[in-house]
Amino acid sequence: MSPTLSGVIIVASDRVHSGERVDKAGPLARELLAEVGVDAPVVIVEEGLDAVSAALADARAAGHRVILTVGGTGLGPRNQTPEATAPLLEVTLTGLMTQVLVEGLSHSPHAGLSRALIGLTGRGAADALIINSPSSTGAVRDTLGVVLPLLPNIFERLG
Repeated sequence: MSPTLSGVIIVASDRVHSGERVDKAGPLARELLAEVGVDAPVVIVEEGLDAVSAALADARAAGHRVILTVGGTGLGPRNQTPEATAPLLEVTLTGLMTQVLVEGLSHSPHAGLSRALIGLTGRGAADALIINSPSSTGAVRDTLGVVLPLLPNIFERLG
């Protein structure tokens, strides 16, 4: 399938950014998105409100329609991906967030500690779907396993 939607994967991780840890979740997300026609490079940023907010702003300015953040959804002091995401969401997709939570809980009780958000920046043809995912490969599989089958339906409604 040829890419039909432009996307980006923002990995928010101090350890990956510093080179202390190899990113496994970003490449997995890129592969899963490519399978449904979303061409999405991986961008690695530090955790924290400023870095994630800047990366989200860059993604919007570039016109990406699918923006996946990986990491920064937990309870640590620098886990501020949901706080960076929330101001951009005009439409919060609570049902999808619940589906992702249920899917995650079927694999790990730790899924209940995620504060990940999913929503739309608006309801128009230029608006984007923003998906927060925890940084484990299992969480990326759970999150995208729920969301990706619904992409055609979501973007059909946005135009």
